[in-house]
Amino acid sequence: MNFLPVYTRDLRSYFTSPVAYVVMLFFLLLTGVFFMVFVSDFSAASMNQSPYAARSLNVTQSVVRPLLGNMSVILLFVMPLITMKPFAEEKKSGTAELLFTYPLSDLDLLLGKFLAAFSLFAVMLAATLVFPLFIAIFSEPEAGTLISGYLGLVLMSMAFISLGLFISSLTENQIVAAVATFGMLLLFWIIQWTGNNPVVRHLSVLEHFGNFAQGLIDTRDVVYYVSFTLLWMFLTLRVLESKKWRA
Repeated sequence: MNFLPVYTRDLRSYFTSPVAYVVMLFFLLLTGVFFMVFVSDFSAASMNQSPYAARSLNVTQSVVRPLLGNMSVILLFVMPLITMKPFAEEKKSGTAELLFTYPLSDLDLLLGKFLAAFSLFAVMLAATLVFPLFIAIFSEPEAGTLISGYLGLVLMSMAFISLGLFISSLTENQIVAAVATFGMLLLFWIIQWTGNNPVVRHLSVLEHFGNFAQGLIDTRDVVYYVSFTLLWMFLTLRVLESKKWRA
């Protein structure tokens, strides 16, 4: 595979534009605000309880799990901004034709752009590790919950990126790509609220993140996110192979 030229090109494009820094600031600022709120509430509850009740307070339950849950919600807004650019900009600027003159397969092109978008998210996610490290100085959060929670965020981000790239490959307008991606992600997020149908609930990205936030790694949830990612990457490949993309 020869995706490295596309990967380095797109990654450089992210970090030479203000969009990446705005998205990173937005993500870290919101995450930091939620973290401060949860820590403040936990601290207040500890001081207002009797010594025995205070010992029963759990920092993982009160801070870590809510923080992980809110980080997953923030991804709904962040991922469309990350994935709106890769294909839409190529089509609008006319560089798509130039890309196809390179010795690249459609899979190389897709993998390069996917990994570049994921790398940007990985940098943002790594920056949030300062929060559990801060907690560890004053308390003992459950390592298992942190590991499973961050694994869940990684898998969810991969699923969101794959869907965003598919939408981006369909249009040359980045705003349209971002809005459509957000709409689709929101649909898969709230679909479980439409009823108690187990099939419908299984399609919800929120339904499958719950176990990760609780410290549980269920193979069914892992398979769901991996399958979701592969499905949209497959559909994106079909778009790249179509005459519509190459025209």
